[in-house]
Amino acid sequence: MSELRRQIEDIWAARESLDAEDDAANSAIHAAIDLLDAGEARVAEPDGEGGVVVNEWLKLAILLLFRQAQMSTIEVGPFEFADKIPLKTDYAARGVRVVPGASARWGSYQGPGVIMMPSYINIGAYVGANTMVDTWATVGSCAQIGSNVHLSGGVGIGGVLEPPNAVPVVVGDDCLIGSRCIVAEGARVGDGVVLGAGAVLTGSIPVIDAETGDELSRGEVPSWCVAVQASRARDFDGGRFGLPCVLVIRRLDPGERHDKSALNDILRTHGVTT
Repeated sequence: MSELRRQIEDIWAARESLDAEDDAANSAIHAAIDLLDAGEARVAEPDGEGGVVVNEWLKLAILLLFRQAQMSTIEVGPFEFADKIPLKTDYAARGVRVVPGASARWGSYQGPGVIMMPSYINIGAYVGANTMVDTWATVGSCAQIGSNVHLSGGVGIGGVLEPPNAVPVVVGDDCLIGSRCIVAEGARVGDGVVLGAGAVLTGSIPVIDAETGDELSRGEVPSWCVAVQASRARDFDGGRFGLPCVLVIRRLDPGERHDKSALNDILRTHGVTT
């Protein structure tokens, strides 16, 4: 893989003179995308110390693919698409359930047991085993979703390709992301998080502890907690306005999971509807 990385970085450095029919370059680019497609490499992954390491060369491979690939007609049953990137196939052989209306691009990965309701997963994204991508949910380019996650209906997970060193959205294992949530701009959701319906989390959104009022972070929800959309007052020259934040309303024990009734009880206690 180190040799392939070197090749991709060299091709990127010489991209202005690259020809669309350069077989050697295209072969290296496709080899890198195949690694992403099979889950053998990831655009980003935990560094073991609470951070995220971005494998920038794999992002470069995706950008080079868009540069080199040519438009073509893609026919799937009665449907026709015009695009540069083919769709994934062979779901059953990989243990992935795909409901009609769902699609994923080549270069994205779905682990065994993933269920895709009518939804979309973009190139470079990683979706861990036994995760459900529910109806009209989208997983943007290079986003990293853990195992045993439920992305509820209408969830929008933002994507990122440029700049190549930008950190994508990372959602940990065992999470429930509520209906119509938006997680974008490099935001991070730790393991075991329940994110209440309609929450908006970006890299600049404050995450606040409801018990202390302390700001825990910007754009990062800590592991094993329940968090919901909220606002906090801020004074401006034109008056006082409520700015969005995400409020941590309960801490969970590591490994603690909620059934639906327990989750509803927690949210109702704080006056939040699901």
